[in-house]
Amino acid sequence: MQKRPMDAAHDHHHHAGHVHGHGHSHGHGHAHGTPGGASFAIAVGLNLVFVVAEVAAGLISGSMALIADAGHNLSDVLSLLLAWGASVLSARPPSERFTYGLKSSSILAAIANAALLWVALGAILVETLRRFTDPAPIEGGTMIIVAAIGILINGASALLFAAGSKTDLNLRAAFLHLLADAAVSAGVVVAGIGIMLTGAGWIDPVTSLVITLVIAWGSWGLLREAVRMGLLAVPEGIDQAKVRLFLESQPGVTAVHDLHIWPMSTTENAITAHLVMPGGFPGDRFLHDLAHRLEHDFGIGHPTFQVETLSDTGCALESEAVV
Repeated sequence: MQKRPMDAAHDHHHHAGHVHGHGHSHGHGHAHGTPGGASFAIAVGLNLVFVVAEVAAGLISGSMALIADAGHNLSDVLSLLLAWGASVLSARPPSERFTYGLKSSSILAAIANAALLWVALGAILVETLRRFTDPAPIEGGTMIIVAAIGILINGASALLFAAGSKTDLNLRAAFLHLLADAAVSAGVVVAGIGIMLTGAGWIDPVTSLVITLVIAWGSWGLLREAVRMGLLAVPEGIDQAKVRLFLESQPGVTAVHDLHIWPMSTTENAITAHLVMPGGFPGDRFLHDLAHRLEHDFGIGHPTFQVETLSDTGCALESEAVV
């Protein structure tokens, strides 16, 4: 094994046979457009008040569609609270025990969000099916007024997370839930108009059933992606084959093995790889340029490389660098 000196301008830790270099060129801060605590507080407050009002209106009017929409709105509130808590925890600095900080709490929140949503959908589906056999009188006018308010509240709340939803699974879940609720509220308005015009009570449970199925269909992708993240799969949007080809194309690299790419959080990704470079250790500049390209081209901001060279006797000489 061989130690190689690294640039003293960085924080390095030397161990027998290995050298570690910690670069600081990749951004660990929040992405531009990520909402702060005020956005979460506003969205949570608006939706919580609306949930209470919608449940009351649903019970008074007899509309299962309104109660179904309120149930999904409640899951949105929980989703926002989880995403909010995860964003706070993810910003905490690393510690002796949690050396990556608590970034992965955002992945746990995404899994919890998906699970809560499906539990809520199951409860709504059971009550909706019961309404088909035990219909209740429905007041279409109340449905229309309350659902119209819901369109405004959910639409405004969704706008708060539109920018951040492009880079964060948690925020995308919150954004899509709120956007779906706005669309669902529009469906409830249409159902209310249909009930007022025809007096057909079956329109309400049918609308509730359609709402439940649409939300389940739309949220399946979020559930699948959250579970994949929890299992440390290669993140969505990153092609491991292309990353391998990129690394293999670097000057002096003859082979790449032990390549792993995984999500550290819902917004940050990491990579480890062994680079076989018979010509010798390439130096700090090579590693830092490689880290910059990986972040810029692939969205991977936490790379760790182990450089392997060949000695005259054919034994591997290794130098590990975290850049």
